Amino acid sequence: MVLLLSGGIRLGIVVAEFNYDITYLMLQKALNHAKFLGAEVRYVIKVPGTFEIPLAVKKLLSKDDVDAVVTLGAVIQGETKHDEVVAHQAARKIMDLGLEFGKPVTLGIIGPGASRMQALERVEDYARRAVEAAVKLVKRFRELDRKEFKGELLIIE
Repeated sequence: MVLLLSGGIRLGIVVAEFNYDITYLMLQKALNHAKFLGAEVRYVIKVPGTFEIPLAVKKLLSKDDVDAVVTLGAVIQGETKHDEVVAHQAARKIMDLGLEFGKPVTLGIIGPGASRMQALERVEDYARRAVEAAVKLVKRFRELDRKEFKGELLIIE
């Protein structure tokens, strides 16, 4: 992995308390990875479950001192299709909010369809990737804002 020096990037994290044995570990991994990348986590909002994540995301996106929001949750498969409803609706609204506010919102939600064991196996990957995606997008959008097309292809990476 390439170290991304990300000074000045301010993150908010929304973490679901449901399945907190899993999401607590995700939060710790996310905080550590943000620090490693040089990003500052300014806010962590805990919400009851994944279904409640979008409202907290909206609150964070409305703050001027937040550049991107990372979402963390674990939707474990049960005996019904409830996990699919929760995960699909949350993911859709999270994406819509990023578009509405013009700020990155990353999806660090495990599931639907994951067993508890599968979720535990994915804790680090999902948390780290969600933070890394937020940092990369903020950096790339800032770079894009500084550039102007002058007849030659610009690749922002």
